[in-house]
Amino acid sequence: MAVGTAAEANRRTRTFHRAVSRSYVTGAASVALRTALESPRRPARVLASFPLGMYLEMRGDTEPSVVAVLAAAATRLPNAVMLNVLPPADDDAWVGDGVVEIGRVTIRVSRWWDPAPPLGPLDPVRLAQAAPALDAACAATSRRPGLDVRDAPAALAEACAAGSLLDAIGAAEQLMGLGPGLTPSGDDMLSGLLVALRHLGEATGTPRAVWLADWLAATVRFDAGTRTTPISATLLHCAARGEASAEVLGVLRAIAGRQPIEPAVHRLLRLGHTSGADLAWGLRAGVAAVTRLNG
Repeated sequence: MAVGTAAEANRRTRTFHRAVSRSYVTGAASVALRTALESPRRPARVLASFPLGMYLEMRGDTEPSVVAVLAAAATRLPNAVMLNVLPPADDDAWVGDGVVEIGRVTIRVSRWWDPAPPLGPLDPVRLAQAAPALDAACAATSRRPGLDVRDAPAALAEACAAGSLLDAIGAAEQLMGLGPGLTPSGDDMLSGLLVALRHLGEATGTPRAVWLADWLAATVRFDAGTRTTPISATLLHCAARGEASAEVLGVLRAIAGRQPIEPAVHRLLRLGHTSGADLAWGLRAGVAAVTRLNG
């Protein structure tokens, strides 16, 4: 009995020292992460680390499977926890039970944001009028998509504008994972298109566009895990639900007349080497498709 009591006392002492050596910080998180954060605690690994953030991949089948832990100055991704000060990267990482743990730092979420806020009603005429301004803002910069838009991207845009599900799925499968980088250009183009079809289709009352978004989303969810990088697959899963970065949402609000288009487009185009331009291409293709499907 005495031996057992001593062992228990030692265990409690070790637990106490681990607890007092931890640091606790708070952050803001996307509601897309609520299920992952509220699930039982499970291990994660650092996929990539940069000055403004790191990506943690969780084991299991919960989506999103990758959590971005980002500094306040970084792009607010739809799968992100945003912090004022980043913890150092560490191989010992866990996600669940309401927190993210990286090394000896525990991150608790103190507030949430919605990565897919509804646009509200949008006059289809207003949408059609916004298209030339959106095109002009994109053309006024030197940023261009990372893929030749005359190939698979053009086929996808035309299929969506024509409302052809079979052709759209075939073109989307060609684009997925196409191009270099953590988020290949083809994936970014698909993400912009998915978000535009869903949000603008709902806002203008264009059921065919929402129907296309639903079926393309199902294709993306089925294939992304084997066709592209884990980081990009997670962002595609988010886009399939209409979830996007702050810059993409800003362009959607501009299209709806809530803010000027040109500055919103320029903020988007600054993302990555080609990611901003790829996302902008997807948004433009979505605007064209919803306008045409609306008649």
